[in-house]
Amino acid sequence: MIVRFGYVAMSTVVKNASPSKTMTYKTFSSLSDREAAVRRLASIGADNLHNTLRLLRHNEANDIKVYRFSSKLLPLATHDALSDWNPYAALKNQFREVGDFVKQHGMRVSFHPDHFTVLSTPRPEVLHSSQRDLRHHVAMLEAMGLDGRAKNNIHVGGAYGDKLSAAERFRENVTALPDSIKNRLTFENDDKTFNALETLELCETLGIPMVLDIHHQWVNNEGEQPVDLWPRIQRTWQSPHAQADSPSSDPLPPKIHASSPKSASDPRGHADHVLAQPLLDFLRAIAPATKRVDVMLEAKLKDGALFALMEDLRQYEGDGVQLLTEASVRIQP
Repeated sequence: MIVRFGYVAMSTVVKNASPSKTMTYKTFSSLSDREAAVRRLASIGADNLHNTLRLLRHNEANDIKVYRFSSKLLPLATHDALSDWNPYAALKNQFREVGDFVKQHGMRVSFHPDHFTVLSTPRPEVLHSSQRDLRHHVAMLEAMGLDGRAKNNIHVGGAYGDKLSAAERFRENVTALPDSIKNRLTFENDDKTFNALETLELCETLGIPMVLDIHHQWVNNEGEQPVDLWPRIQRTWQSPHAQADSPSSDPLPPKIHASSPKSASDPRGHADHVLAQPLLDFLRAIAPATKRVDVMLEAKLKDGALFALMEDLRQYEGDGVQLLTEASVRIQP
């Protein structure tokens, strides 16, 4: 089984390369010249996209093929007061440059819209803003020229005192989404509410791929082992939505999220690094039935944690682990 590792948004190795610079609406509205204020927003977005490209070049230099974009590339892009601004057109060259680099180097990229994007909500205004946020993320991927293999990963959301009703609302709201959004979606189990089994059942019903977060599963489960769910999770990546809008004949491998508990007193928090042994135990368990898997590391030290994990895995070479590149390994069944 080939395993590729990636990281989230920010680098702790490359200095002064934040892709998440922002401007508050308070600052924006305090500027007397609105056209100049919009130009300032565009300038910040251009800086964020430039730094994203810097990080992608860093990734390519270190064989990192899996990366999650920052969702904060465009400040205030979904704010009601900026509804007349089209940042995707204003920054089309910068977006296209990022997308061209991704395609040229065969990278797997994604977004993870924030926790305010909730499709299980009973509140119409929250649903409206969630749909708008998903359209925004799709628009960024389309501006990059990336096909349906570039995904937006979300959680199911809150239970609001009645998990069955929340799950039904989620099903209805996802079903009502246009294919342009659905084809980009993956669903992830969370650490408090919708566990891996519940999320998997929704993925199967809706034909959406599931991203298994093994840390979340460890702290929120019904007694099942993650490896027991893996055959079903793997099948969700064969659904039509998994490969939608993609001319590639090479199917997307399943993706998992991995992190380690911050401490015994804070088991849900994410540590700076990822412990090699628990992750390796899981990867060895799924290796006999899996050809490839991509692992998004959600450690606080970002790419620094990835490089540290690769060093830790080096000690297992000769014991069913072979380092292939600076960010990938082969796990023998």
